[in-house]
Amino acid sequence: MQPDTATAAGSCTSGPGNGPLAEIAQVNDTMSVGLTEAAARHITRYLSRRGKGVGVRLGVKTTGCSGLAYKIEYADEVNPEDRVFEQLGVKILVDPKSLPYIDGTQLDFVREGLNEGFKFNNPNERDRCGCGESFRI
Repeated sequence: MQPDTATAAGSCTSGPGNGPLAEIAQVNDTMSVGLTEAAARHITRYLSRRGKGVGVRLGVKTTGCSGLAYKIEYADEVNPEDRVFEQLGVKILVDPKSLPYIDGTQLDFVREGLNEGFKFNNPNERDRCGCGESFRI
């Protein structure tokens, strides 16, 4: 799975989530995101093959039935507003508006049968829409 095509696409594109991302909490120094060893290995391998990149950028956007969808992409540079977390040799970049929604999230890379891809283990997630493309906190 290419990271910039994560759970943002799908048939579930209309609903209460259409609109700008609201700020739900003040960003503070106790907020964090992390990743598993499997995710770190996959990201490191991909960046090495790609030949460039500083890490992976995580965030959320408003979309879908439940309101929010995760977004992930490889980052070539750190933006001035990014919060940078480093774990297992991988930099995780998060914009300040997304951080309250994904605080405490652990990014994993899983293989299930013939499918493989990133999985967000978010302790703040309360519900997912039926098609699995969006979530609510």
